[in-house]
Amino acid sequence: MVGLLNLSCLGIGYVLLRNWIGAALCWIATAALLVIALPADVDGVPLGLLVGYGVFLLAVAADGARRGLRANLRIGASFRRLALPLALVLLAVPAGGSLAYGAARDEAKEQALLERLSVADGLVTSADGLPFDKAEPIYRKALADYQDLGTEHAGSRAGKLVPARLDTYYETLSRPYAKKAFCAAVAPLKHLRGLAGTVDKELLGTRPAKADEPLAESLFQCGTDALGVEAADPPASESLNALYDTFPKSPQATRVEPAVRAAIKTRTTALTAGTAPCETTGELRALRSSLDNMTDPAVEGASKEAAGAVQKGDFACGTHQFRSKEFDDAGTTMTQYAKDYPSSPQAAHARSIAIAAEIADEEPEAGRKLPPAGVPGGARMVMVVSNDGPGEVELLYTGPMTGKITLNACTTCTKYKTPVLTISPKIKACTGPASKYPKATLLLPAGNYHFLQKRATTGTSTAGDTKSSRTKIEPGYSYTNCLYVTSLY
Repeated sequence: MVGLLNLSCLGIGYVLLRNWIGAALCWIATAALLVIALPADVDGVPLGLLVGYGVFLLAVAADGARRGLRANLRIGASFRRLALPLALVLLAVPAGGSLAYGAARDEAKEQALLERLSVADGLVTSADGLPFDKAEPIYRKALADYQDLGTEHAGSRAGKLVPARLDTYYETLSRPYAKKAFCAAVAPLKHLRGLAGTVDKELLGTRPAKADEPLAESLFQCGTDALGVEAADPPASESLNALYDTFPKSPQATRVEPAVRAAIKTRTTALTAGTAPCETTGELRALRSSLDNMTDPAVEGASKEAAGAVQKGDFACGTHQFRSKEFDDAGTTMTQYAKDYPSSPQAAHARSIAIAAEIADEEPEAGRKLPPAGVPGGARMVMVVSNDGPGEVELLYTGPMTGKITLNACTTCTKYKTPVLTISPKIKACTGPASKYPKATLLLPAGNYHFLQKRATTGTSTAGDTKSSRTKIEPGYSYTNCLYVTSLY
């Protein structure tokens, strides 16, 4: 009976024997165990401590039994009848305590798992709104916690909440798509679609497939919105190629070619309006570049259409620059046009505009109107041009007819020196033998002409390296034009 009473962890057997030291040891041991074990946590009480405490209980039970057999206790019959049942009832104390502790420990585990779930939720919230390249590692850490809770602890309260959290995860990462920020939506939607290969399939269910339609639409919208946008990030070709590669049979893939043609048509129409042809041509060039970098044969026809629109735009841009008195830019644009499209019916006109622009850059009056696209009919007057100066010289002219000629250097010609104080020196140029001077003959329709002669640097010269002049060509006359160089004494 004394031994059984000591098994209650309360040392009651020793109390009955009035062995207060033994009772105190039981109380101290039990109190120490309670201090260490409570409150219950996930790890519980160390196994060594439990084994030691069990050995201690068996020892005090054996010691109590030994002492009880030797003791001469005066106990009434009624107490004896109650003592044994009492000892057995008191054995329920450690057993009940163990069950209660187990339940408390299970609750501690549940709370720890719920805390992990809360931390993962916080990660998803903190990453929302960040650029995806920075947010993705945070999302993946949260996803790893969700997967562990949903698979390894599926029966826990936290594990049962994981499916709802995955729904929130998908909703959060799909938010750019919901806001129609299609380019920003591509990366997170690719991430969601790719989870099927990295996360437990049973846990994900059908969720990865739900990203297909939004991803296809985002690739389409991001790509078509970037058509004609210079330095678009990402380029239109990148998004549209990804659409063709990932969803080749999707409705969005079939919409690409009509969308491209519509973009070309819009800008071609804008060229006709003529409000900003140079900017529009830049957009068409960017659009053509995107089409050239696309891999699907469906856009080959549109690519050729875009190339034709760019050619049309280049010419429209050059004429716009000329009319806007941007003669230097007009000359550059039209010169490049003639090089890029030598077989174009407008190549000759482009060269004429480039020549007129160069003259107008020196003599703005020459740029009052575009040079004509064709050559006028009717009579032509002869103009013989001679070079009475050192170095090769180029003569540009524009009027009813536009063109340029180059005269070889006169090997025996020198500069005509004039006194500093002479205002209008009388120079008798081109008066030597006719064979002395390199010559060229122009046949010009009647009208007013602007000329610009361009000569390589010849040192100090009153004429400079270029010189502009005007001449009126009248019917029935022939003309001579002597080009020479002067310098000061």
